[in-house]
Amino acid sequence: MKGIVLDRTLPGQIDFREIPENQLQADQVKIRIKAAALNHRDEWCRQGLYPNISDGVILGSDGAGVVEAVGSQVTNWKVGDEVIINPALFWGNDQRVQSRDFQIIGMPSHGTLADFIIVSSDRIFPKPSHLSWEEAASLPLAGLTAYRALVYQGKIQASDRVLITGFGGGVAQFAAQFAIQKGASVYVSSSSSEKIQKAEALGAIKGFNYKEANWVEKALEEMGGFDLIIDGASGDQLNQLIKVARPGGRIVIYGATLGNPKTMEARRIFWNQLKIIGSTMGSDEDFKSMLDFVNQQKIHPLVDQVFPFERAKEAFDRMRAGDQMGKIVLIP
Repeated sequence: MKGIVLDRTLPGQIDFREIPENQLQADQVKIRIKAAALNHRDEWCRQGLYPNISDGVILGSDGAGVVEAVGSQVTNWKVGDEVIINPALFWGNDQRVQSRDFQIIGMPSHGTLADFIIVSSDRIFPKPSHLSWEEAASLPLAGLTAYRALVYQGKIQASDRVLITGFGGGVAQFAAQFAIQKGASVYVSSSSSEKIQKAEALGAIKGFNYKEANWVEKALEEMGGFDLIIDGASGDQLNQLIKVARPGGRIVIYGATLGNPKTMEARRIFWNQLKIIGSTMGSDEDFKSMLDFVNQQKIHPLVDQVFPFERAKEAFDRMRAGDQMGKIVLIP
């Protein structure tokens, strides 16, 4: 089979090449990939910024496809079933936190950017029938991360005023759509007026350009702050989010693309009784609940662009530039 592998000896750090297939084990299924999607972790692997990376590993955590073969002990799936893949491995039995063995498909194990992938049969779920292959491939990692941050950690309520930062990225677009469907009053932030307009078209009330020096003052003046904030950037802007959180509010952080803040306004946190909560991808329970919600509400992921595997470097470069509106998808 052919796959997109990490190879840091090459100028582009990735290569589309022939890869030996693993042998199908008794409890596994072989999936013919119909579409796969990129996440920031794929680009971070390419840049050497992700822990425990190895050259020769097939990248990609998101994928959807058709069951090609089943192991001898697999009874609940059959050849021809249309499925999506839960990329979270070894979460463990504690809903509150992942186990020390937790991994994500696509590094250190082979991922979805290949003709085929072999996974344990408990990692696949029926593909939502209302989604195209490209949409289905866009859902797993970012959808799971957004759902856990919003529902399990954020305890979203219909009465909440919710701010989703960095709208346009994968997790943020799902968080905004999920929050809207939950009945909350949803606002977004972005540096792009086009992305803000897209969020408003989906049902967000308003967007704020975080490049404007007075956006915090505008937000406080117009609605008095937010009950729940979902953020994947952290960095120095975290203090801005602390300012726009209403007393008793929750700030859920699922990433740190801007790194750590240089300072932290501790007095404002304790005086306003704020809760700052960390969140990761999510448990198997979260994944099932997320899928049920997507099916019930007929939510459609936003797809930015679709590339063939042969043009993988273009797709990765677009991810690195951060210009995407929704998920970047690759197809065999």
